[in-house]
Amino acid sequence: NSGVVCLLRPLLLDVIPSIRQTTALALGRLADCDVDLAETVVKAGILPQLICSLPEENRYYKKTAAFVLRAVSKHSPQLAQAVVQCGALEMLMICLEDFDPGVKEGASWALGYIARHNRELSQAVVDAGAVPLLVLCIQEPEIALKRIAASTLSDISKHSPELAQTVVDAQAIAHLAQMIPNPDAKLKRQVLSALSQIAKHSVDLAELVVEAEIFPVVLTCLKDSDEYVKKNGVTLIREIAKHTPELSQLVVNLGGVAAVIDCIDSCRGTVRLPGIMTLGYVAAQSEDLSMAVIVSKGIPPLCVCLIEEHEDHIKAAAAWALGQIGRHTAEHARHVAVANVLPTMLDIYMDSRSSDDLKMKASIFAKKALKTILQKCTYLPALEPLLHEAPPNILKHIIGQFSKVLPHDSKARRLFVTTGGLKKVQEIKAEPGSLLQEYINTINNCYPEEIVR
Repeated sequence: NSGVVCLLRPLLLDVIPSIRQTTALALGRLADCDVDLAETVVKAGILPQLICSLPEENRYYKKTAAFVLRAVSKHSPQLAQAVVQCGALEMLMICLEDFDPGVKEGASWALGYIARHNRELSQAVVDAGAVPLLVLCIQEPEIALKRIAASTLSDISKHSPELAQTVVDAQAIAHLAQMIPNPDAKLKRQVLSALSQIAKHSVDLAELVVEAEIFPVVLTCLKDSDEYVKKNGVTLIREIAKHTPELSQLVVNLGGVAAVIDCIDSCRGTVRLPGIMTLGYVAAQSEDLSMAVIVSKGIPPLCVCLIEEHEDHIKAAAAWALGQIGRHTAEHARHVAVANVLPTMLDIYMDSRSSDDLKMKASIFAKKALKTILQKCTYLPALEPLLHEAPPNILKHIIGQFSKVLPHDSKARRLFVTTGGLKKVQEIKAEPGSLLQEYINTINNCYPEEIVR
């Protein structure tokens, strides 16, 4: 407000290097604070002045200049675009080739903040020739430089298969995979993230990541003391398993599902989310893979997540995963139903009265999972408690299953009377000629008329 930015601008051209550097640092700290200050720095025409003499400057100034570019770029795609338009990428390439690791680190960081916003900005970073230089950076001995370079490769890879392919073509996968066992937790986070962003796009890219021999070493990350290493490790497994039954089978064969289940059991909150989704993706692929999740005792931790977790998106994911497990056959559905999780799903679905967007999503996923399981489930003891609470659109699926089983099972027919199930069926008001009315008639026809009355 006092016009400091305009007063600082001429000092960037001062003859004394320490004044130029300190001025750049002041501008970087201003721009770092919020988007309005960053826009003020851009509008004052600081950026072209900042980088015009960069190749001749010392390493301290280069580091500080990279910090200013990073501070401006981080706030929005528009500000990152302004940094690109003023010719900053060419200067950052010069910094990436600098002898000093700190200068390389500053340049990598700035490039990451530009690339992370969208596909176009990421493509601009690639077109400037950053990827091969970043791959060289991850091979440097300095841990901090490795971290930032891996993070920037992750930011570039995430937007499209083509961008991820560019990273792959620069031989990044092999170097990243070699760093998974590194004891530095922050580096492991970034390495696992980068491999996940590459693997997520296509079967071919996922297979290239697997071929880099990330198994079984990636499974040790699921036992790491760092929560984010765990989360990123499971995310990598998820991005591989989701593509095909063959890749899911590979994950199962290598002990991946068991490791994911242990991980879900050992942590809380959002760290569980990629693990929950991994089990859902594996189970969705085929009957056999779903049974592999069941045999590995995958259902209990998913039930725990559905009941214990307070975050609605975690509940939604757990409901979806249970739906994927139970949707294949009556046997699969029975395993889910026996875990006594259907009433919880019904409660989440009935909570749709809330205006909260996430609650609505959880409710939709719970409803879909419930319908999927109910259409296969013939285990009547788990269905009967739902008779008394389910709304009509769910009730018809429950009654439908009773109408399939009761005509062929005398023991179930007797139990249905003594537990009050048949009485409840008589209380249901169904439209004449509707599917629900047909189901009710089928059930009533299993009994003598005086019992129905």
